[in-house]
Amino acid sequence: MAIRVGSRIFAPRPFTTLLMLVLVYLLISLGRWQLHRAAEKRALYDAFDTGTDATRRIDAEAAPVPRYQHVQASGHYDGSRQILIDNMVGPDGRAGYYVITPFALAGGGWLLVNRGWVPVGASRAERPVIAVSAAPREVRGRADRLPRPGIHMGNPPALAPPYPVVASFPSLSELEDLLGEHHFTRASELVLLDSGEADGFVRRWTAPGFPPMRHVAYAVQWFGLAATLAVIYVVTNLRKSQSDRGS
Repeated sequence: MAIRVGSRIFAPRPFTTLLMLVLVYLLISLGRWQLHRAAEKRALYDAFDTGTDATRRIDAEAAPVPRYQHVQASGHYDGSRQILIDNMVGPDGRAGYYVITPFALAGGGWLLVNRGWVPVGASRAERPVIAVSAAPREVRGRADRLPRPGIHMGNPPALAPPYPVVASFPSLSELEDLLGEHHFTRASELVLLDSGEADGFVRRWTAPGFPPMRHVAYAVQWFGLAATLAVIYVVTNLRKSQSDRGS
C-alpha cells in the first residue's frame, strides 16, 4: 500500500511495518510496566512514611499488622541462636550481614528482630561479635519481612548450627526449622529495630528498591524509544515519487 504525502510516497514494506508494530508494542508495554512499578513503590514509600504514626503492641497472638507499622513487644533476646543474613550491603557500599536475633515474647511465642547491619570481617571465617543480653526488655521497631532475593537460584542446603548461622535469604519456615520453634507471632515476619533502641548495629531503614520517580524516568525512556522508532519508520519509508525523480 502506498500513500502520497505531498511530493513523496509513503510505501512501507509489510514485514517492516509488522516489525515496527511489534517493537513499538513491546516498548510501550515496558513503559506501562514501569509506571505500574512506580505506583507500587509510591504506595510502599507512603506506607513507610506513615508507619510511625501510631505504635501497636504485639504478642504471640496478635493479628498481622501492615508492613512498616511501628510495633512494640515485651520479652527477651535469645543471643545463643542468632542468624547472619549474608550479602547485605551497608550504607557505605561494604558487604556485610543483617543480624537476626530471636526474641522470646513475654507470655510465650517468638519474634525475629533485625538488629541492624554489620560488616564482613577480614575473612568470611571471622564472625562479627553480636552477643546480646537476655535481660527482659521492650523492643520497638517497624514490621517488615525477611529480605528476598531478586532471583531464586536452586535449592540451598538446609541450615544447621553452629551459631551464629550464616544464611543467604532464608525463608521464615527455614528459620523455624533451624531454631526448632514454630510458635512465631503472626503480627510480622520480622521487626526492624528502631535506631534509638539499645543493642543494635547500623540501622538506616528505608523503603526498599528504587524510588517511584526512578521508575517514572525509565517509563519516559521506553515511551521515548517507541516514539523515536515510529519517527524513524515514517522517515525511512518516505520516498520521492517517480514523477519527481524524473523532473
